[in-house]
Amino acid sequence: MSGIAKTPVDRPLRLGPEGFEGDEQGDRKLHGGPEKAVHHYAAEHYPVWRGELGALPALGIAGGFGENLSTTGLTEATVAVGDIFRLGTALIQVSQGRQPCWKLNRRFGIADMAARVQKTGRTGWYYRVLETGTVAPSDTMTLIDRAAPDWTLHRLWRAFYIDRLNRGELTGMAELAVLSEGWRSRAARRLQSGRVEDWSARLEG
Repeated sequence: MSGIAKTPVDRPLRLGPEGFEGDEQGDRKLHGGPEKAVHHYAAEHYPVWRGELGALPALGIAGGFGENLSTTGLTEATVAVGDIFRLGTALIQVSQGRQPCWKLNRRFGIADMAARVQKTGRTGWYYRVLETGTVAPSDTMTLIDRAAPDWTLHRLWRAFYIDRLNRGELTGMAELAVLSEGWRSRAARRLQSGRVEDWSARLEG
């Protein structure tokens, strides 16, 4: 069971503490919840993926990566954890990047798609909902505040997946209050153990 196959909506939806009305997750242990209420994927990434993979069905329209939101003008390089946006009448805050999982492999019919997403840094990101509200397809996102502008999603991605045992970066992440508890705990565990966790189950299933 999976809720990864998203399609565009043509009406306003209520956005609550755990996501949009009508949205579901097949595995609530690893997906969804208040810190992963909304998944955002940059529309700019779609033509890049089509150039690399061809015209796959999942790359035809927004929603191919399981995202709830797709926009232009916001990417992992410019968005930081803790950024607060007004979206419709709701208020949302960036909580963490996405950790790609094996369901992307099934979605795209490519055995290592999750690993490719992780390697490129074109992962997307999640929001927590600070104020519930209603969101329409035509609504724009307005940046309201930045709690930690230096901690871009690209920087977090690099610390987690590239420079994986950089103690300075891991210490900063472990102490970053606006970062989700799950990511702060993971950074703390790496600091304590000096080891990187095994990703095979998440990436390969």
